[in-house]
Amino acid sequence: MATILLSLSSKEDKITHRSEVLLRFLPFHGMNLRSKTGIFIYPRHFRYFVNRTASQKAGVIIPENITSITQQEAEKRGYSIKTYGEIVISDRIVTPEVEFDKQQKKIIDQLQTAIIEAFDAASREDIDAMWLDKIISYFFHPTKQYSGKRARAKGEKSIYDLAEEYLEKKRFSYDHTKAFKVLIRDLARYEAFKNKVLHERFKWNIHKITRYDIEDFEHYLRNEKSLSEQYPKQFEAILEKYPAEINVVHVHTKLQDRGDNTIIKLKKKFKAFMQWLFDNQLTTNRPFDGVKIGVEKYGVPFYLWKDERNIVAEADLYEMWKKLSDEDKKTISEKSLSSLSAQRDIFVFQCLVGCRVGDLERLNSRNITNGILEYVPSKTMDEDAPVKPRIPLNKTAISLVNKYKGVDEKGRLFPFISPDKYNDAIKKILLICGITRNVQVRNSTTGETEIKRICDVASSHMARRTFVGAAYKVVKDPNIVGKMSGHVEGSRAFNRYRQIDDDILRETINEI
Repeated sequence: MATILLSLSSKEDKITHRSEVLLRFLPFHGMNLRSKTGIFIYPRHFRYFVNRTASQKAGVIIPENITSITQQEAEKRGYSIKTYGEIVISDRIVTPEVEFDKQQKKIIDQLQTAIIEAFDAASREDIDAMWLDKIISYFFHPTKQYSGKRARAKGEKSIYDLAEEYLEKKRFSYDHTKAFKVLIRDLARYEAFKNKVLHERFKWNIHKITRYDIEDFEHYLRNEKSLSEQYPKQFEAILEKYPAEINVVHVHTKLQDRGDNTIIKLKKKFKAFMQWLFDNQLTTNRPFDGVKIGVEKYGVPFYLWKDERNIVAEADLYEMWKKLSDEDKKTISEKSLSSLSAQRDIFVFQCLVGCRVGDLERLNSRNITNGILEYVPSKTMDEDAPVKPRIPLNKTAISLVNKYKGVDEKGRLFPFISPDKYNDAIKKILLICGITRNVQVRNSTTGETEIKRICDVASSHMARRTFVGAAYKVVKDPNIVGKMSGHVEGSRAFNRYRQIDDDILRETINEI
């Protein structure tokens, strides 16, 4: 039976003193989907939102019944208070905050009902993290026919409607979809900034976007964080209430400084979107003509050496965990080791086949024939002649596939978790295994080179680099390695991954 559990974010908004309700959906055995709800409540009321017994068994921390605060703070918030040596507040008093959370409770209950009803009507193969996000988004925005101040001409689609259509038609990977939605929220905040702060009547119109608009949008991206500090009240409203067309519930955004690479990637996605609109005859406007996009700059690629990869593959995580310092053990509980073991196996397999995490999550037994893994990368799926990597599996990779045969409820090769949780697991696994050597990392905001432990900056994409680096050391032929990794000919990324290190140089000299 499908189960929904609620938990509360440990982060509290400094202005409203509310925390976000987080949702965990357990549709089948072995599948654990997580999502933010976009609903914020006062932490002391959270116990009214959950089944206390079931939640505590699942490890959910529930705030206590009574919260201690200072008398000055209590009076400031308008509480009726009682004094018992210290100031405490009672939830039995019907304050505006209590009334607010009562309304939030109704919304949460309705959301849970909507999820269960959608689950009952869905096919098992459709259920994944993106499905849950869509159901939650649809709950808050059940129709795209909006009325009110933002009403538009009959049949006219906003840039946000078209963005959703773009994602539906292109069917990008999870990571690319997530990154594109970041762009859409940036576009929405820019539009709101122009209206609420600069008091300009501005609205993104795909037929009227100009080169000036794009350049001004880039200027906004570079300065958004400082602008939010300059106009805090206006940005509080902007972040709280996105335009109605935005199909998103994660409304509380933490603004950060952006580096050149981030802005270049956003501009590339914006340009690709506008080009798609033009190619599909949805507009004749080509605002990016003549706009300089720029080229991303990256530091020296780092990856696991072969002996480090083998240490990870063969490690007894429990025995190595016991050797960690008390400080490190605080970040990695003993209870988590069993789940980390499965993610370790997935990471090792990824190091041996080199596919992107989005493609890795789609693999099933049908992708393997006579010991050879074959798939079409989602990144090149829409091309006329998509790259189709073929990777012979070695004994370790085959044993890992056999180990998890039939374990995943959706029939995939491995029991995957969300990409973000997978990245966190990789960092913990490397720390447990003692893979802590320093590497050079380029700061994405400042562009400066920094020295960090490899376990602190590792991610799923490092597995791809590990595959390319190890393979290139053996064959030294970019065409063969590229055929297995799925890089297109002339890929700049591939040239970064196959770093020619001192070992290869020595081997070359010895051959002369």
